Amino acid sequence: MRARPLAIPDVLLFEPQVHADARGFLYESFHQARFEAAVGRSVAFVQDNHSKSGAGVLRGLHYQLHRPQGKLVRVVAGSVFDVAVDLRRGSPGFGQWVGEVLSAENCRQMWIPEGFAHGFLVLSDAAELLYKATDYWSPGNERCIAWNDPQLAIDWPLTIPPVLSAKDQDAAPFATAELYD
Repeated sequence: MRARPLAIPDVLLFEPQVHADARGFLYESFHQARFEAAVGRSVAFVQDNHSKSGAGVLRGLHYQLHRPQGKLVRVVAGSVFDVAVDLRRGSPGFGQWVGEVLSAENCRQMWIPEGFAHGFLVLSDAAELLYKATDYWSPGNERCIAWNDPQLAIDWPLTIPPVLSAKDQDAAPFATAELYD
């Protein structure tokens, strides 16, 4: 599995070696020692999540304030534009974002460390994501930043208006969001 840092170097894109033939394919989707070598530290995952969304659904930008989650995200059906926003005050990447297309076909995974907001836009008719998290979901600590905040200027590949949850419609602007110190 090859790891490549993105424009914000703490966010990594993992590209596995896929062994494919007429029967199908096989790839190693996770290897603890190789993952930790790539991220440069010990990481303990405590929760796995499975999400399914329809075409045009945009989820995010979500994060947990006092119990931040690192996430290793992959798509097992369909495709998404996956985004991470650096919320760490004092970080060289503070307020910047990176985005990548993750799909069942390209088998890529994105590592989004603690201190980042996460969101995605479904590009296919439907998409299923699996992701590992470094802390448990904590509803009282969950926060949301507006997906279309002009200060962030995320270049979502939208062709139609996105389908949003009520929470995402009412999300805080970046300028007034509670962020990490």
